Amino acid sequence: MRQLEIFPNLVTMFFTRAAERGDAPFLWTKQDGSWTSISWRTAAEQVAALAAALRDMGLDRGDRVMLVSENRPEWCVADLAIMAAGCVTVPTYITNTERDHAHVLSDSGARAVIVSTARLARTLLPAVLRSTHCDLIVGIDPMGVGQQSGDVRFADWRTLVAGPADVGRCAAGADFARADLACILYTSGTGGAPRGVRQHHGAILQNVAGCIDVISTDFGWGDEVFLSFLPASHAYEHSGGQYFPIGLGGQIYYSEGLEKLASNIEEVRPTIMVVVPRLFEVLRTRILKQVAKQGRVPNYLMARALAIGAGRMAGRARWRDLPMDLILSRTLRPKISAKFGGRLKAMVSGGAPLNPDVGTFFDALGVTLLQGYGQTEAAPIISCNRPAAGIKMDTVGPPLMGTEVRIAPDGEILVRGECVMHGYWRNPAETARVLVDGWLHTGDIGHVDDGGRVVITDRKKDLLINDKGDNVAPQRVEGMLTLEPEILQAMVYGDRRPHLVALVVPDPDWVREWAVVNGVGAVAAPNDPGLARALSAAVDRVNAGLSVTEKIRRIAVADEPFSIANEELTPSLKIRRHVIRARYGPRLDALYRK
Repeated sequence: MRQLEIFPNLVTMFFTRAAERGDAPFLWTKQDGSWTSISWRTAAEQVAALAAALRDMGLDRGDRVMLVSENRPEWCVADLAIMAAGCVTVPTYITNTERDHAHVLSDSGARAVIVSTARLARTLLPAVLRSTHCDLIVGIDPMGVGQQSGDVRFADWRTLVAGPADVGRCAAGADFARADLACILYTSGTGGAPRGVRQHHGAILQNVAGCIDVISTDFGWGDEVFLSFLPASHAYEHSGGQYFPIGLGGQIYYSEGLEKLASNIEEVRPTIMVVVPRLFEVLRTRILKQVAKQGRVPNYLMARALAIGAGRMAGRARWRDLPMDLILSRTLRPKISAKFGGRLKAMVSGGAPLNPDVGTFFDALGVTLLQGYGQTEAAPIISCNRPAAGIKMDTVGPPLMGTEVRIAPDGEILVRGECVMHGYWRNPAETARVLVDGWLHTGDIGHVDDGGRVVITDRKKDLLINDKGDNVAPQRVEGMLTLEPEILQAMVYGDRRPHLVALVVPDPDWVREWAVVNGVGAVAAPNDPGLARALSAAVDRVNAGLSVTEKIRRIAVADEPFSIANEELTPSLKIRRHVIRARYGPRLDALYRK
């Protein structure tokens, strides 16, 4: 087994791996229909050249540099170069509005911005021009502007990374300590304005070491291949999809996007993928639809696989199922494995709760799915399921190596370890609220089971309390609703109310089929009474498995899907309850008057 090194900072870890890997491929992107790569050596030269250029342009140690880009090789190079220059990276979502950019610029005090495209720069530039401290924009792609606009200078990425590159000197100059600030990550704001989380080098390095411990111990550390899909500016992808592969000396392929993700998986054949639960829900629906069209035998095999898998997860494995399990391993499961490239060790789910039924579904089909748990404030991974500890889909596994978890008297999950942030940027009041005696108060409710695995019940602040004082975890009910084929998305509503109601988004494919069958044309309006009745029937099926306090009594149909574009989803695809409530609150309140 390879030894797990202890690095002083993220930059040193990268240059160490680059020296070991040399001309081996590192970062991949698809151009003109073909995958092309840059090597570890080339990436190291670009990091060294860009770091030197940033210093030459007047950036000092500790200065913040905002990074606005899609997932692409330049994102990784820029992030490392900012840190190698002694500066602090401020990753920012490409979906941010001008107002969002202005908030991050003002709050972080960033002196420079690296932006990928002219389109993104158009949204960003007004905020930069209003800033009193940011005077430099580095454009990865041509910006179509001159060298200066007002007091703002423009620099060309290609010129900077082609400059003098003294890799040895840059690596030797990386004298940062593990406690030094590496980046400020702004939370995606499910409940309000984003706050800047101060992640130090050691926080991310502990996450990386803990993840490597899981892979090397439970799966074996080999030539790992990652497919990067989530926004690199999100803490989960930043640590799990970038620095974890760097720590392993692995390769990173950048996906072409959600619409091409399935084909990218088959082409890239990743060994590890970091994903969010919503992706699994979509894949589960697609697989079930494909099998449903294939006839009696495939549907029988699927039913048997799911029954055997559910029994195994519930601890009811039966010896008489062994012959069928063997048949499934030679028929159905290889076909499913091929859809994931055929060499997948594990898909790691995080960023939001995973419905246990979804996890059991993939486990039954031979896809190893590890649910993790974390927060940006913990770099972000706190715990992760792993085969060595016994995978249970209703848990998020044991804490990572070096991370402590305890449960407060009110059920809140508390976390301590090097992974915990040093506080919120320029926000001592919020820092004092969530960091108490070295323990991070997560705001999540849960417990630790007999096997040492963390079990999440719900977000402390998201718990709904009805007018009788009963607590309801909305995420559990929402997860059950979205497993129905008719329902794409859902939000449960009813705090301080006599019962729960829900806002549902119909599945577009199902709506089209329903519209044709019911003779209403190719499209059904959201307020169509027949559509609402059909959706209510799906809700009734879910209600059959819920307690009295969890049952959904009435529904409203959303005008459109929740999305990042309409600000009803975060970039990690979690619903933004306060935004949805602001838009649909009157409609949901009206359900209680019927």
